[in-house]
Amino acid sequence: MSDDNIWRHEYAIETSAPAETIWRIFRDVPGWKNWNAGIEQIEIDGPFAVGTWFTMKPPGEEALRSQLIDVRENAGFVDETRVGDLAIKVAHRIERLGPARTRIVYAVDANGPQAAEIGPAVASDFPEVLASLARLAEARDSG
Repeated sequence: MSDDNIWRHEYAIETSAPAETIWRIFRDVPGWKNWNAGIEQIEIDGPFAVGTWFTMKPPGEEALRSQLIDVRENAGFVDETRVGDLAIKVAHRIERLGPARTRIVYAVDANGPQAAEIGPAVASDFPEVLASLARLAEARDSG
């Protein structure tokens, strides 16, 4: 594989919201569109558990099918989306830093044709998504 076929990057934000609050937001898949502007519609085909598929439609684009491949309560989850020979995994990690400090990490791992082009496009809004997620978690936690 050439370097164009592998792309990895991590984005992170720190918040005062506890891991449990962030986890509740992650598990509410239909609610993702309320804090992620990159989602116009989303449906999950079962419980928030390993092996479950979900369908996500970004604004103005075709819907994508993704599968939960790792789910750890209050610690995060990994989903995988395949488009032809390209596989994109996104790990959504919740890391406890100490009392009232939590880090949310989105780690993207793209493998396959055009990964170096498609990976950055997929992740382009992650900083805004993380900021929005942190704001929502903090508002819920203080509510």
